[in-house]
Parts: sequence; C-alpha cells; structure tokens
Amino acid sequence: MDRRSFISKAGLASAGAVAATTLAAPAIAQSNPKVTWRLASSFPKSLDTIYGGAETLSKFLSEATDSNFTIQPFAAGELVPGLQAADAAAAGTVEACHTVGYYYWGKDPVWALGAAVPFSLNARGMNAWHYHGGGIDLFNEFLETQGLFGLPGGNTGVQMGGWFRKEINSVDDLKGLKFRVGGFAGKVLETLGVVPQQLAGGDIYPALEKGTIDAAEWVGPYDDEKLGFQKVAPYYYYPGWWEGGPTVHFMFNKGKYEELSPAYKSLLRTACQAADADMLQKYDYVNPAAVKRLVAGGAQLRPFSPEILSACFDASNKVYDEMEASNEPFKKIWGSIKDFRKEHYLWAQIAEYNYDTFLMIQQRNGKL
Repeated sequence: MDRRSFISKAGLASAGAVAATTLAAPAIAQSNPKVTWRLASSFPKSLDTIYGGAETLSKFLSEATDSNFTIQPFAAGELVPGLQAADAAAAGTVEACHTVGYYYWGKDPVWALGAAVPFSLNARGMNAWHYHGGGIDLFNEFLETQGLFGLPGGNTGVQMGGWFRKEINSVDDLKGLKFRVGGFAGKVLETLGVVPQQLAGGDIYPALEKGTIDAAEWVGPYDDEKLGFQKVAPYYYYPGWWEGGPTVHFMFNKGKYEELSPAYKSLLRTACQAADADMLQKYDYVNPAAVKRLVAGGAQLRPFSPEILSACFDASNKVYDEMEASNEPFKKIWGSIKDFRKEHYLWAQIAEYNYDTFLMIQQRNGKL
C-alpha cells in the first residue's frame, strides 16, 4: 500500500468514527434525559447519618447518570416542616421526600407498618420482609392510595428507649409521663398512663430542657449525642421496643415516578437500596464509640424492667387486635409481618443469637 492510499483510507475511517459519535450522541441523550427533582427531608442537616441518606441517594444517581438525574435534598423546615414531608411529595410540591411512615400514623395506622411498630421485626428482619417477603409491594398498595410510591431508604437498627429526667422502674412510674415518642407507640403507651407527644427532631431538646416534656426518644447514641439530650435528662433507657428495626423511606410523587423511563426506575431502585444499606452500616460503626462517650459524660444506662416490657407487649397486642378488626389494609400487612416474625425469631435464636452471646461474654470478660 502506498503512502497516498494509506492516508486516504485512514481519513475515511476517521470521518466514519466521527460520524458514528455524532449519531450516537442523541441516542445517549434520549436514554439519559435530564430529570431534576427536589426532596424534602424530615430530618435536620446536623444528623448527618439519617439526613445523609438523602445525600447518598443524590450522589449515587448523579454519578451514574453524568448529572442528568439529580435529586436535591432540603432539610426539615427549608421547604416544608419535617412532619409534612410526605404530604408535600404527595401534593407535588416536591417530587420526593425522605421520611418515616409512622410520622403520619394519625391519618391511618397503616402508615406505620412500613417503618416500625412496637415489638415487630429488627432491622435484618424488616429488610428481609421488605425485599423478599413482599413488604415493598404491600406497603406500596397503601401508598398508592396516598399518591405516593415508596422504597426503603435507611434503617437505624434497634433504637434506644430514650432519655428520662427520672428513673422508670415500674409501670406505675409511667403514669402521667409526658413522653416525646414517634409513631403509634404513643397509642400503646397511652393505655399505660403515658401522655405521648410527637415532635420533630429539632424541637425535642428545647422541649426537654424547658420541662414541657419529661422524656424523649430519638434514635440512638450517635444522633442523640449530637442533639445533646444527656445535658437535660440523665437516664438513658433501652431498648426502644417500639422501633426494633425502623425503616426510613424515600417516597416519590406517584405521577412523577411513573414519568421516569424504565432505566431510571431501575436505577432509582438500585440507588435507594444502596442508600438503605449504607445507613445501617454507618450506624453500626458510629454507635459504639458514641455510647462510650455518653456514659463517660454522665449518661446513666438503664434497661426497661421485664415488668414494663411485658406490660407494653400485652398492651401492643390489644391495640393490634382493635386495628385488625377495623382496618382491612392494616390487617393484611400486619398479618404478613406477624407470620414472618415467627419464622425470623425461630431462626435468629439458633445460630446468630448463640454466636453473638458467646462473643458478648468474651467482651465482658475482657478477652476481645
């Protein structure tokens, strides 16, 4: 091949490559259209772990689409109050929210079932039920009636029982207690004499400091330390039996979600599941150091007595019986959770429980 022929053919090949690139660009643009959403969070920015779930979702989506699918998170109060995030997404004021279903239980107790209810599943159990036990689909049957589509977007693990100004040793000590508690755990506690209060995260400390409330639960050591509850209520109780494995949700305006391409819907599911896992992983990492700092700073750890736990368990079952008798969607979803709960704890007590218990004994004996 002579030099002139080679240059001529090379030029044709180069022109063909340029043409192919030019033709491909519109196809890529069509498969990766520009989508810009706003997300209302129920959480303040200071709680980097739970608020950070929305930032994690935004990051994953932006990176996977060359910034063509973006979700901009706004902290509680920036666009709407924290406890109105789902309402804003349903109304189309924003396209998405990051919230916890039990915040809205007052409208219908079914809201709480996708998140956490007293003496339900732990975090691993909730994840198993959501992803493999039909929980996501069951909860979305309900959310569709609210104009929403939801996907799990985080889990804190079993929470602490909260901060109390005085020791709580018996059921009688609960009577008259003004307690900030989320979800319809308040309804259960009310039957035992508690006066439940529902406040957004940023409003809890001033209410506890001023004595407007006597006790408050939030999440766990890492987040509680940030909010400074140990400064105004020394007794730190556990476990938070009303939130054994609370699922935080990303909820999307149903119409806006349906407008997404199949590729974006798939990507959104993947990114939500990644953000969901990331939150629990981070809490598991940061809570151990936080609880040690709290105790060193004067927090006094206290377990709820067996008497209190048993009374609360029995009271919860009575509330569930009433709700199942009057609310068919509640009965359907709670029935699914209860059926799996039996199997989950049957298995959990065999290998996992014994493995963990043995290592906990070694830790207490200073051998780890």
